[in-house]
Amino acid sequence: MKAILLPLVLLLCVAPARSQKTPILFEHVRVFDGVTVIPSTNVLVQDGLIRDIGPEVQEPSAQIVDGAGKTLLPGLIDSHVHVHGAETLEQAMIFGVTSELDMMMDPRMMVRLKHSETRSMADFWSAGTLATAPGGHGTEYGMEIPTITDAKKAQAWVDDRIAEGSDYIKLVYDDASEYGGRRNRPTLSKQLMKAIIEAAHNRGKLAVVHIGSEWQADDAINAGADGLAHLFIGSSCDRTFGALVAAHHAFVIPTMTVLYSICGPSATRRHLISDPNLEPFLTPANTERLRETFPSANRGLSCAGAAKAIKELKAAEVPILAGTDAPNPGTTYGASLHEELELLVESGLTPTEALVAATSAPARAFHLADRGQIARGLRADLVLVQGNPDEDILATRNIVTVYKAGIADDREAYRAAAKARK
Repeated sequence: MKAILLPLVLLLCVAPARSQKTPILFEHVRVFDGVTVIPSTNVLVQDGLIRDIGPEVQEPSAQIVDGAGKTLLPGLIDSHVHVHGAETLEQAMIFGVTSELDMMMDPRMMVRLKHSETRSMADFWSAGTLATAPGGHGTEYGMEIPTITDAKKAQAWVDDRIAEGSDYIKLVYDDASEYGGRRNRPTLSKQLMKAIIEAAHNRGKLAVVHIGSEWQADDAINAGADGLAHLFIGSSCDRTFGALVAAHHAFVIPTMTVLYSICGPSATRRHLISDPNLEPFLTPANTERLRETFPSANRGLSCAGAAKAIKELKAAEVPILAGTDAPNPGTTYGASLHEELELLVESGLTPTEALVAATSAPARAFHLADRGQIARGLRADLVLVQGNPDEDILATRNIVTVYKAGIADDREAYRAAAKARK
């Protein structure tokens, strides 16, 4: 999908990294630990880590947080974004997204941002430059893209990306015809896609493939892809799709949010813009972007097949990862992940399964061993919300506090800055 540059949202001062000096004790809090729900317990955070969990846990020197009526979640993970600067990572944090998986960016920006990460910015990992054909998707944004046409050069191409700092490899296998784009856009061949995936695996890197149709998804999975960066446009989904993905031990990032921007306006997006828990933190630029759709939205395209695919994937126990493809039309950083969770539930996941898709599932799929769950010894990237999001997924939006390594983000300062822009 397109990764179109957003206007800068908020030019907040980047605070220097701080250490957590005073322990924090969440008392009598409902906990979604990344897998299951603990109805009431205590959680001790110290030195940026989760030190202990249990109803009897105490710490006399700790700052006490009353958890009555609240739920503590692992920091949310958006598994498909395109990072466009420090301010986009700050915006993600405000909405509880403490980690992002970037699927294409300028490698020079990638290195620069990784060296400047602070407590006010979501952590991120990146594919850097994507693998695409000359003139293919990804070449239209003004970036210098080293395209590839020869399978014999696949290993050298992958090695160059790793040298640039890519954490995993992203491939484009999509001619744009399925969603009303420029028809017959050049794309990788099946042979070349397979060669690049094998080259990534030779270096211990994941290979994630962008597709636009079900047949492209099938080809990518059969070529050995570790995951799909999207589900597909269309009115149907073959009953064998989930079993195929499961047999290859792959994961899927549906990106329903951006698919609905391609197929047509989503009612959930209107609710997102007017949600009293989110609206105060949205700038006019964010709201304008959320109201946009792709030019294809008026062409009668269907996203019904993607919704059916989610049911097939769930039945086959395929890992489903929540991702937004922000900042495409109809999306914005952080806030759109809450829409994605709602759409996943509408498509057949339970609220708890949707929470797994935004926490432990992406951490496991991308080997992020220090996050995604609330467990002893893991990072204290946490989101405290009012209510029970495992019963009502909209409760993820009612954020009380966001913590990165045990440090609370300054949401009030961000809210004031957003208000000043209106």
